[in-house]
Amino acid sequence: MKLNQIMNNLNPQQLLEALQWRYATKVFDATQKIPDDVWQTLKSALVLTPSSYGLQPYKFLVIDSPARRAELLPHSWNQRQVVDASHFIVFAAQTKVTEAHVDKLIHHTSHARQIPADSLSSYRGVMVGDLINGPRAKIAREWATRQTYIALGNLMTCAAVLGVDACPMEGFVPAEYDRVLGLNGSGYASVVCCALGYRSANDKYAALAKVRYEASDLVSVV
Repeated sequence: MKLNQIMNNLNPQQLLEALQWRYATKVFDATQKIPDDVWQTLKSALVLTPSSYGLQPYKFLVIDSPARRAELLPHSWNQRQVVDASHFIVFAAQTKVTEAHVDKLIHHTSHARQIPADSLSSYRGVMVGDLINGPRAKIAREWATRQTYIALGNLMTCAAVLGVDACPMEGFVPAEYDRVLGLNGSGYASVVCCALGYRSANDKYAALAKVRYEASDLVSVV
């Protein structure tokens, strides 16, 4: 399908209505599950998230086990979204960037685009010079975390368009999550979570007015 055909299926007003509809869902209906085709689409949206250099310095851990979710609950400020939502995702960022990560991307790009890896040597040099040998090497974990938040925002927008509720969550103890999920020593660390599913009729926050500043307060033309 061409891009103009896709855009005709979702007009600007419909997009804004979806964004007005969404909110950080506090109470999920534990009996409602996201249909598999919808979940597969959201999973693909995560994979399609843009990242700096295309390095994708993250992993998305879908916590499917009820027992594992229950184990995470006390380390999540006892927020019930962890156990009641249809899907619960932990976003983990790389703790450092190495030449092996760069070479993996170069190899994958070479294969995907059917071009010699040697033709990407200058691109490889830029990444190594910036993230490994340059000043940003000292903040590579922070850089990877920022990339992970791009994925979170992309997921929440896509969920809203598909009529799926979401709740981003920073209210958890990352060190305990890393322990429970076996991330220690893996090269990844948990940074943020997102619960997905469908709101409960008992969630009082669903009826509250959305509070946003005026565009004139937030958007400037320079």
